[in-house]
Amino acid sequence: MMRPSAELSEVFVCLEPIDFRKGINGLAALVEAGLKLNPFATALYVFSNRQRNRIKILYWERNGFCLWQKRLEKDRFHWLKGTDSRVEMITGQQLNWLLDGYDIARFKPHKSLNYSNIS
Repeated sequence: MMRPSAELSEVFVCLEPIDFRKGINGLAALVEAGLKLNPFATALYVFSNRQRNRIKILYWERNGFCLWQKRLEKDRFHWLKGTDSRVEMITGQQLNWLLDGYDIARFKPHKSLNYSNIS
């Protein structure tokens, strides 16, 4: 089974549903023009249809684009809620949770605390 690595640091999720007839060229153009991101970067770009039962993942691999797709036979993916932006960045681990059916919005860790001294 092929799955995205949990070690990935840059996974961009498009928050709005897309027309699932789009292929590699259409998705790459959407990443560049619509999301204002670099489709040739070492990142994954994740898209869903309106019913939230299908996911496409686009990425650049050395000398060409790759397109990965998953279709659920039942249920829906727990998609991220809309924010002011059209895209949300998640980790590779969160992407795998999303693919497994978890609501990743509820898996947020505690905030990191940074102190400069003890007192």
